[in-house]
Amino acid sequence: MKKRRKARYSSENYIQGILQGDRVLLSQSITLIESRLENDQILAGEILEAILPHTGNSLRVGITGVPGAGKSTFIEALGKWIIDENKKLAVLAVDPSSSRTKGSIMGDKTRMPELSQDLRAYIRPSPTQSSLGGVARRTREAMLLCEAAGYEVIFVETVGVGQSETLVRGMVDFFLLLMLAGAGDELQGIKKGIMEMADAVVINKADGDNLHRAQVARAEYESALHLFPSSESGWQTPVLTCSAQEKSGMAEIWEVILRYRREMEKTGFFQKKRQEQQINWMFDAIRQNLELDFFKHPKVQAALPEWEEQVRGGKVPPLSAANSLLNMYKQS
Repeated sequence: MKKRRKARYSSENYIQGILQGDRVLLSQSITLIESRLENDQILAGEILEAILPHTGNSLRVGITGVPGAGKSTFIEALGKWIIDENKKLAVLAVDPSSSRTKGSIMGDKTRMPELSQDLRAYIRPSPTQSSLGGVARRTREAMLLCEAAGYEVIFVETVGVGQSETLVRGMVDFFLLLMLAGAGDELQGIKKGIMEMADAVVINKADGDNLHRAQVARAEYESALHLFPSSESGWQTPVLTCSAQEKSGMAEIWEVILRYRREMEKTGFFQKKRQEQQINWMFDAIRQNLELDFFKHPKVQAALPEWEEQVRGGKVPPLSAANSLLNMYKQS
């Protein structure tokens, strides 16, 4: 039996629901912007344009880290601290999509049981699909919808695979790097260059037998950061320790995030960074839409299997095949 497609509301229904903080309509609106269906994209565009005046007032925090660093536990601990400070929190948790099945586990709510049950918090897991950097294709738009729904702090959790982390930093105000002491990843983190992008480095699991190792790692990271060139903002990246399991260190971390915002707003860097992100967002949207339009083109779809076979058999160089398909697209 064919599954019936869920009926869509009018854009006005979604807009009013979002502005009133309706979590169901917020979730459905994010589903719309993630959809690749043309009608859904038109509807999503109408919603985004209408809610735009109600956006931009949140604090956007990107959180990434090495595997095993305890990102979900950390986000729950810090998130609970923030909502206890009378702030509404949205967590856009990105799940890696399988390159074979294209599916995702989407288990973030399971990993954040306390936060997911608190009505002051909203958790939205999204698949990365084919996006790089562990960021879902429409994360930026999802942030806007959450802002319009009244969420004052927005976390963007990435997969943390070290792939194009610049994408994460390019959409948030504050970029937090979560590390783990004693796992042999200290120098690797520096080699990847992620530390140069971080606005704060936090060493998790600073408890029990690991407390001393965390303190040693903190000193090592602080020494390494002094070797990096000064950032454009003039901000000195701090290194902190915490235990998400024991919920210790959260007050200090939150204060660093707030201090960053105060100092960057005072110098004008905060607004300048947001403006640059808007321009980059525009160009990213152009690239994404061109790619979608290219692969939807009837002549390209008809010719693509043959060109794939030619390239697979070594009869045509990949670049020649790509140029031929692009010329086919441009001439139509």
